[in-house]
Amino acid sequence: MAEAETTRRARGGGGAARRAERTSVRIEAAKYISRNIPNLEILNDEALEIIEANAETILEEVGVNFVENPEALERWREAGADVQGERVHIPRGLARKLCATAPSSFTQHARNPERNVEIGGRNLVLAPVYGPPFVRDAEGGRRYATIADFHNFVKLGYMSKWVHHSGGTVCEPTDVAVNKRHLDMLLAHMTLSDKPYMGSVTEPSRAADSVEMSKILFGDEFVDQNTVMTSLININSPLTFDGVMMGALEVYAKANQAAIISPFIVGGAMAPVTVAGTLAQVLAEVLAGVAYSQLIRKGAPVIFGAFVTSIDMNSGAPTFGTPEAAQITLGAGQLARRLNLPYRSGGSFCGSKLPDAQAAYETANTLNTALLSGVNFMLHACGWLEGGLVSSYEKFVLDADQLGVLHHLARGIDMSENGQGMDAIREVGPGGHYLGCEHTQANFKQAFWRSEVFDYKPFETWDEEGARDSQTLATARVKKLLGDYQAPAQDIAVTEALKDYVARRKASEPDAFL
Repeated sequence: MAEAETTRRARGGGGAARRAERTSVRIEAAKYISRNIPNLEILNDEALEIIEANAETILEEVGVNFVENPEALERWREAGADVQGERVHIPRGLARKLCATAPSSFTQHARNPERNVEIGGRNLVLAPVYGPPFVRDAEGGRRYATIADFHNFVKLGYMSKWVHHSGGTVCEPTDVAVNKRHLDMLLAHMTLSDKPYMGSVTEPSRAADSVEMSKILFGDEFVDQNTVMTSLININSPLTFDGVMMGALEVYAKANQAAIISPFIVGGAMAPVTVAGTLAQVLAEVLAGVAYSQLIRKGAPVIFGAFVTSIDMNSGAPTFGTPEAAQITLGAGQLARRLNLPYRSGGSFCGSKLPDAQAAYETANTLNTALLSGVNFMLHACGWLEGGLVSSYEKFVLDADQLGVLHHLARGIDMSENGQGMDAIREVGPGGHYLGCEHTQANFKQAFWRSEVFDYKPFETWDEEGARDSQTLATARVKKLLGDYQAPAQDIAVTEALKDYVARRKASEPDAFL
């Protein structure tokens, strides 16, 4: 009797433990993607050689502008370029030669070493939306972003399994002074998440703050010897490099911190309407930008960036998920690989105002194209809405969920003995079913990707539960993730040192909102 009672208690205890395990908060983080599938090569060798020759012609004959940056002009002159005013004409082959010292891949370190990412090669690192001044959710609608929204998006990124990187300006906190908000944004990334993050580029002194705060987080010596930031340096297409962005690039290159050299192109407005013409301009701009980074410091880590969309010729608005953008993304990937540089492109791009069918179609087109084009660093992987004007709470979690599909596609097909499943076929035989066979029991937990948001219940159950659409399901998911959020552990002395730096820097100058 006593033995039976003990057995019942043990069983009850085991059941309680299993229930506790199912209901406990688990913060999962998938490793960055390593592709086991081929890239899609859309251009043949002849086409690639034509585009490369045209890019060299652009650099030599048309030239590029380096505005409000006399030191940059002098560097180019010393390197052998023909400098006329602010226009730099780069002799054929010079930019490519300078680019050769940039690494083909690099490690970006996170404060949690388990979250380190390797950018380059066959890898794909996913980072959230970047830059929108507005946010949207189902309850509050469209509104200007605040620092509270920023904190929420950093938390969502940290809690999202398939997102590898905390990103940068996940939304623009308009309730904080322009000259100080970078401090609050960096502090959020450094304390609310332990994933890698991006630095500020909106002014060279803000890039310097990013480096100094990173030294507090990692230690001076570690930052001097390792890359702990990846930051976005946009080129003012066509063919213009402004002093602000180049000043930030100079700070990061000197500190051996990574920069994405990325043209910002809307085809038909900032580049030719043709795919080949746009690719030539993209390549010319990247060659000049990467070469300049190597003039600052040989071996500084950089990424070949391509943010390209087209323009609607009726409204003038940018369009996303279009076949032309896909062709440019695929072609630019080939050009990046021929330069032996990591590649940035893609994202959850859409022009829709809501997380609706248009947003889903356009986003799916872009995400899948980016996977096949060999992208190594994908900014805007989740949360992008309304042509990049809005960071959407619901779309953030919908996109972040779908990033799991990219992970599973990138694995390729398992051709191991277990993957072939022959034992299962022999066990079941004709007319049987596989639900209870040994192979299914051993594999079912990991066999299929499962959405954390979508509803696959029978109609009757779905109807009884309120007939919830995707946005409603995503709203619930947002609340769950934010409700379950637990900050990663951090040395309190480091946290206090970061807060003290922010407080001192904020006190050193008056607020500016322009």
